[in-house]
Amino acid sequence: MPRPQVLQEIKSAEEQADEIVAQAENDRDERIAEARKRAEEIRSEAEAEARDLKERRLEDAREEIDAECERVLREGTEDREALEKRATTRVDEVASHVVDLFQEDVNAQT
Repeated sequence: MPRPQVLQEIKSAEEQADEIVAQAENDRDERIAEARKRAEEIRSEAEAEARDLKERRLEDAREEIDAECERVLREGTEDREALEKRATTRVDEVASHVVDLFQEDVNAQT
C-alpha cells in the first residue's frame, strides 16, 4: 500500500475516532442533563409528598385533639350533672340535719 494512501487511512481513522469521541461526549452531556433534570423532578415530587404527608398528619392530629377535647368536655358535663343531681337530692337531707344540729344546740343551752 502506498504511503499517501496509508496516511489517508490513518487520517480518516483519526477523524472517525474524533467523531466517535465527540458523539460520546455529546451523549454523556445529554445523559448528565437528563439525569439532573430527573433528579430535580424526583426531589420536587419528594418535597411535595412530604408537604402532603405533613398536612395529613397535622390534620389527623387536629382531629384527634378535637375529639379528645369533646370527650373531656362531655365527661365534665356528665360529671357536673351527676354532682348537681346528687346535691339536689341531698338538699332536704342536709337541711333536716342542719335543723337537728341547731335544735340540739338550742336544747343544750337551756
